[in-house]
Amino acid sequence: MNPVLNLSAADWLQLFEHFASLSLLAVGGAITTAPDMHRYLVSQLGWLSDSQFTSSIALAQAAPGPNILFVALMGWNVGLNASQGAAWWMQGALALTGVCVAMLGIMLPSSILTYMATRWAHQHRDMLAIRAFKSGMAPIVIALLMATGWLLTVSHDQPARDWPLYLLTLLTTLVVWRSRIHMLWLIGLGALLGGLGWV
Repeated sequence: MNPVLNLSAADWLQLFEHFASLSLLAVGGAITTAPDMHRYLVSQLGWLSDSQFTSSIALAQAAPGPNILFVALMGWNVGLNASQGAAWWMQGALALTGVCVAMLGIMLPSSILTYMATRWAHQHRDMLAIRAFKSGMAPIVIALLMATGWLLTVSHDQPARDWPLYLLTLLTTLVVWRSRIHMLWLIGLGALLGGLGWV
């Protein structure tokens, strides 16, 4: 069941500030911050249900376009949860408010920082510190992606029944790590197995 919210202007500002802080930590993409989004939106504040959270990520990953769309879907769902019982136009307005607040929060700080840092790094690309930074960030990005994959895998309520999902996650991780198979093939295979009801 979806939570029923009554969000004030301070709550919307709090949502923006949280996504803005995550924006500066989103090394490797916004998907790497999904575990903290889950902690904040589902566990701590209860603004989203577990199913809304995982559905937002799954739908955005399956849809064409940038994978940052899952943040927009989370904002949309927060807005819908805040507008339950309101007129249809108010539901749409609050859902769009959620999209704008979440997307501006996650995009604005990192975009500004990226623009400024990229210009500086390009001007100083031969410095040892720049080369070391690039090499040092790779393991952090991999660990954050693995944490996100684990969170999405264990969010089911019946882990004993969902062992095929654990197996698929492990096999996909090994294939990505040890081969050069394009990620879209693995996403397509996961969608096919899910559509057939095997995972």
